[in-house]
Amino acid sequence: MRKSRVFVVGVLVLALFSFVFLTGVASADFPEKEILLIIQAAPGGVSDAVGRAMAAAAQEFLGVPITATNITGASGAIAMGKLKESKPDGYTVGYVPVELSMVKALGYADISPDDFDLIMRTNIVPAALTVRSDAPYKTFEEFAAYAKEHPGEILVGTSGTGSIWHIAGLALEEALGVKFTFVPFDGAAPSVAALLGGHIHAVTCSPSEVLSGVQSGDLRMLAVLGDSRTELFPDVPTAKELGYDINVMAWGGFALPKGTPKEVYDKIADAFYKAFNSETFTRVMKERGIQLAYLDGPSFAEFAKQQYEMYMELIPRAMGKSEK
Repeated sequence: MRKSRVFVVGVLVLALFSFVFLTGVASADFPEKEILLIIQAAPGGVSDAVGRAMAAAAQEFLGVPITATNITGASGAIAMGKLKESKPDGYTVGYVPVELSMVKALGYADISPDDFDLIMRTNIVPAALTVRSDAPYKTFEEFAAYAKEHPGEILVGTSGTGSIWHIAGLALEEALGVKFTFVPFDGAAPSVAALLGGHIHAVTCSPSEVLSGVQSGDLRMLAVLGDSRTELFPDVPTAKELGYDINVMAWGGFALPKGTPKEVYDKIADAFYKAFNSETFTRVMKERGIQLAYLDGPSFAEFAKQQYEMYMELIPRAMGKSEK
């Protein structure tokens, strides 16, 4: 009996040793195959631009392809849920937007910043109010007056119910004391396309997402809903300059599934940091008017947790008002 026990213990120790050894070898050899990058929004928006630019730059430092895929729905909850459930081996990475700190308050998924190993924050983007150039209102003040005279008639496109651009619309609605009808889309790009097509009247997404439409003369930006004017449109005033206290900001970064081995995490983080500072990445961000705002993994985790706590209080209040 004693020999049998000794044999079993020996087998268990050997198995444990083999697992630790093989895991260490796997980490040391990482990466050996293609890496998948999950983007939670439709092609064409800020999330897609940042995610694909990072994939293109980081793969040069990792030595393997990084393939981006778009998984839309539920303000990013579906994509982040898939990332959360992925094997923590470094071969699945995700772009995580501000909705990382919002979807639990929205009731879409039991997801919070604590469910991931955050790599870095890369960018911040203010919201902006944009309308069609042929709209009857040419200024922010005219838009406010029209909205008051036509309650519920202005259709405002969002990147999904409860998304940051929906929250921006709700904040604008509250500040103006008006009533909009919100139309959700799977990302900002489809909402802008709907605006260009005349199917809705306004969007409250980022300046970069309406850049081409404004440049072509089809769209008109009326106000930036952030702290300061944007370099893309320096002549467009902020809502605060016009007397309305509105400050809604999106942000984004990258994350790995919780429990990724430290050696793997460090290799990914190092490659992404080099990519963040590369000419390839910074050029795309400048062209798209996306403001870079780097935070390392621990700092990003702390920031995202603070945002999470804020939105856990703010969203139920904002959504409750919108339903009245």
